[in-house]
Amino acid sequence: MSRLMLVGATGLVGHCVLQQALADARVHQVVAPTRSALSPHPKLLNPLVDFDQWPVDAEWWAVDAVVCTLGTTIKVAGSQAAFYRVDHDYPLQVARLARQHGAKAYALNSALGADPASRVFYSRTKGELERDLQALGYGSLTSVRPGLIGGERQQQRPAEQLAVRLSTWLQPLLPRRYRVVPADRIAHHLLEAALAAAPGVRVLMSEQLL
Repeated sequence: MSRLMLVGATGLVGHCVLQQALADARVHQVVAPTRSALSPHPKLLNPLVDFDQWPVDAEWWAVDAVVCTLGTTIKVAGSQAAFYRVDHDYPLQVARLARQHGAKAYALNSALGADPASRVFYSRTKGELERDLQALGYGSLTSVRPGLIGGERQQQRPAEQLAVRLSTWLQPLLPRRYRVVPADRIAHHLLEAALAAAPGVRVLMSEQLL
């Protein structure tokens, strides 16, 4: 039985991970720190936190594995600096604190094209996070790199939603790497990676998630 931390539980993929983890007999408890309260569940521990001031000595950091699905857009964040804080700094802080309290596995929802040397700010941020996570010494580290994500978001992203619709229409003509990946499929792979805790560093590309 595993104790799993989920960061990003209110997002599209994070919500799917939460539902799957709560229904999974292998998971004893889900620790999901959020800014606002989630719906209660017997297996859910939901500490309310300020992501800029993590409670570094909280007992709930002691988990077996972490799934991170935190992410935003530059438009929502308001600036590149704010975006970087959410998509790089927060996931890295969580990884560091959980590792210090004994976590052995970390599974990250990254993005297609993640590359610390990329000229594209978004892709470079994702790549720098993947690179920096490797320095923390997790026995098992998995980065999942989906392209377009299918599903209904609470937060509207018009450009992304249009791209998803177009890609869905063109699905039979597109290479597998560029097809829409349902959020629940991404969640499945993240949860399995965290629970299996296979040794080493792994990257799952978008076409492997379908």
